[in-house]
Amino acid sequence: MRFEQLQLNQELLRALGDIGYQEPTPIQEQAIPPVLEGRDVLGLAQTGTGKTAAFALPILQRLETPREKQTASRHIRTLVLTPTRELALQIQESFVSYAKYTGLRSAVIFGGVSQNPQVQKLQKGVDILIATPGRLWDLIGQNYISLKEIECFVLDEADRMLDMGFFPDVKRIVKLLPEKRQTLLFSATMPREIQQLADHLLTDPIHVAVTPAATTVEKIRQQVYMVDRCNKRALLAHVIRENGQQQTLVFTRTKYGADRVARDLNRIGISAAAIHGDKSQGARQRALSDFKTDKICALVATDIAARGIDISGLPFVINFDLPEVPETYVHRIGRTGRAGMEGTAISFCDEGQTSYLIDIEELTGKRLEEVEEHPHPMTGEKAAPPEPKPRQAQNQRPKQDGAKRQGKPQTKNTTSDARKEPRNTAQGAEKPKHDPKRENAPKKTEQAVREPATAQDAAAQKATRKPRRKSGERQVAAAHPQAEARHAAENTQQVRTERKDIKVQPEKVQPRTAEPGRRKQSAAAKSRGGNRGGRRVMDDDTAQVETRPLPKRELNDSIRAKIASKVADILNKRNTNR
Repeated sequence: MRFEQLQLNQELLRALGDIGYQEPTPIQEQAIPPVLEGRDVLGLAQTGTGKTAAFALPILQRLETPREKQTASRHIRTLVLTPTRELALQIQESFVSYAKYTGLRSAVIFGGVSQNPQVQKLQKGVDILIATPGRLWDLIGQNYISLKEIECFVLDEADRMLDMGFFPDVKRIVKLLPEKRQTLLFSATMPREIQQLADHLLTDPIHVAVTPAATTVEKIRQQVYMVDRCNKRALLAHVIRENGQQQTLVFTRTKYGADRVARDLNRIGISAAAIHGDKSQGARQRALSDFKTDKICALVATDIAARGIDISGLPFVINFDLPEVPETYVHRIGRTGRAGMEGTAISFCDEGQTSYLIDIEELTGKRLEEVEEHPHPMTGEKAAPPEPKPRQAQNQRPKQDGAKRQGKPQTKNTTSDARKEPRNTAQGAEKPKHDPKRENAPKKTEQAVREPATAQDAAAQKATRKPRRKSGERQVAAAHPQAEARHAAENTQQVRTERKDIKVQPEKVQPRTAEPGRRKQSAAAKSRGGNRGGRRVMDDDTAQVETRPLPKRELNDSIRAKIASKVADILNKRNTNR
């Protein structure tokens, strides 16, 4: 069958001829006729089968027909919702190519870049909008986008939406769409949540299933290398060089792993770049552009790029890390063998990923071809842990050779040196040099630092001084405070007994002087014994609180009359103010 038999107009056929499309793929052959009729479609097909053209071509032909309510300004008539930026850009490029001779406008919006250019293009008017859920919801909240005029809603890669956690945003966006619309849902797999969403969105849909869910393209050659994890990077370089350094798409599990693999490949002379979620949109687009134009040999990506990378004739896809979800394996290797072409998918499997390999083979129903002859077979070897670096105290500075610093005398802390000496000796460090001046220098003791002036001061100092250990007690080094605390409990009772015998005499305090500006007490207050509330100043000028009950006084008639008159005056004032 040819595209002319699908009842497409001349503008679309002319654009397809410029691209080089002559025969439709199975998904296009089955999906285009019902979409032209205005029916809802549920499409189930693996990646790389031409799903974008399956819904883009009939949508463009339907939008060329005039609407029932034609207005002067352009409104968004078709909304295509995609999970990733790369896929949104790919769909936008397809719409631009197909609508070359139609005069219809399209725009793409996604996060990670400034919204100002996107808003300016929307304000000029577009017919088709391709968007990611996050940026679309932001612009809807800012009143830049209205979905009241939507005629066709396309949800592409619905299962990927579910994996990335976009379902809450999708459900909120669906509530803003008009009830009378055409809905198209395409997915590579059909989990239970996707089936429930399809039942809610679609009305009497046409089911289009080209191949069973989660099956791989038969023309893709699938191989597996059993290798130790520590040898994966060396094996990757060997495989790329063995294949002539052709275009190779490498998938890793983490963002850090992608950066590390790309860095190691560049070090050994294989040009590579990494793309993942932490990269800016400009850096991701430059890496994709360099990869498509053969400026770099390898593109290292995370699963965010498993869908949305459409490179014609990509020969190799390598799974540096096997995915934990077996369906992701199908999406990864779907980047090669597209549009009926051949490709090779290579997977590296270490000892900890054998369970992932079994799940993948059970899902696809195909046993991967194991390559046994390679320079890094699995031996159970593990990477050696890095050697521990010698610990260095925060306040300790490295020794400098040569003369001492001028203008600053060097001081040494004997306590810190004593604590660091055992650790440095165990690690093979040099011991401090012998200094006779330091040994002959008089040691400063607590008694030399502070000499008691009077007998009372000597008694107070003796009370606060730490009791000496007797000859039978264990001596604990000052450099080990934890050990000292452990053995301190043994002498607790003895310390308490010694402290009971110590009598501390209170120090004499100078009498307080009146502060300037302080109000003097009245004679009546002095006669009452000081401040209110029973506070009394003692002879030694130490304040103590003494509570006393208030004297009981009987209320006579005159006092009751005064109280009643005051209450009446207060109530009259309140009534007057109201």
